[in-house]
Amino acid sequence: MESYEREALEAVTTRPAHPYRTLTVERITPVLGAEVSGVDLAREIPEDQLEEIRTAFRDHHVLVFRDQKITPEDHKRFAAAFGELRPVNPPPPEGDPHILEIRTTSAAANVAGNGWHADGTADAEPSLGSMLHITEIPEPGCGGDTLFANMHLAYAMLSPAMRALLDPLTAIHDGAQALAGYPLPPDYVVPKSEHPVVARHPETDRPLLYVNKAYTSRIPQLSADESRALLDLLFDTIARRPVLHCRVRWAPDTLVFWDNRCVQHHATYDYYPYARYGRRVAINGGPVKG
Repeated sequence: MESYEREALEAVTTRPAHPYRTLTVERITPVLGAEVSGVDLAREIPEDQLEEIRTAFRDHHVLVFRDQKITPEDHKRFAAAFGELRPVNPPPPEGDPHILEIRTTSAAANVAGNGWHADGTADAEPSLGSMLHITEIPEPGCGGDTLFANMHLAYAMLSPAMRALLDPLTAIHDGAQALAGYPLPPDYVVPKSEHPVVARHPETDRPLLYVNKAYTSRIPQLSADESRALLDLLFDTIARRPVLHCRVRWAPDTLVFWDNRCVQHHATYDYYPYARYGRRVAINGGPVKG
């Protein structure tokens, strides 16, 4: 491991833990994710406890809440504490416009999200984050874990020369690339946006790597061949560095809240021929800050 890589890891793993009065917060790995207990999401959450959840979210980026028997209205109420609810896009043909049903049947050949990505980065203003509540899991021991990757650390562990190369660049995020093969409404306008390759978190101002294999198609400041080579290198860095990751093993009535601005995720499809079901609510974000 290079010295700059070790320094980046030590900066994350040696940070002091916040004290919590109303919650128990236990890290999943030293660099990403935490299990949160001591809160019932089916009830109105007091403001002091919400503030502690916000602190844990800034610190750990992925929060796991177990044994949460909640209704869709409970789900939306909890999400609304962090911002305006984001409509599903493209909208579902029926049902609640803010709830995306995540359903894998026993006959599914693949599932959405089975690859490293952040949600909706082709939008001009991607989401702040998502809350996924899983109620039905594959047969016990049959997979279905979700992997998450820390994009602050992905950037920090690059060499100083690579970071200097990336800092001024932008990238095209194209919804057509991510949605290829999916049926779309005839009047749906496929989003396409240009964002900085190195973004800054709007709350902490920390830099992070902001490209993902699902949506990012081109770095316009480079030739096509240079762009492809550099993006492939960055995508491989995200996928092949377990030190960036945490793994969430689902159980019924688990809700996971992740920061879509600084985390990528991979919904591993390793449970054919079993089924899974859940609901996702997303929260509006803002422009990507460079």
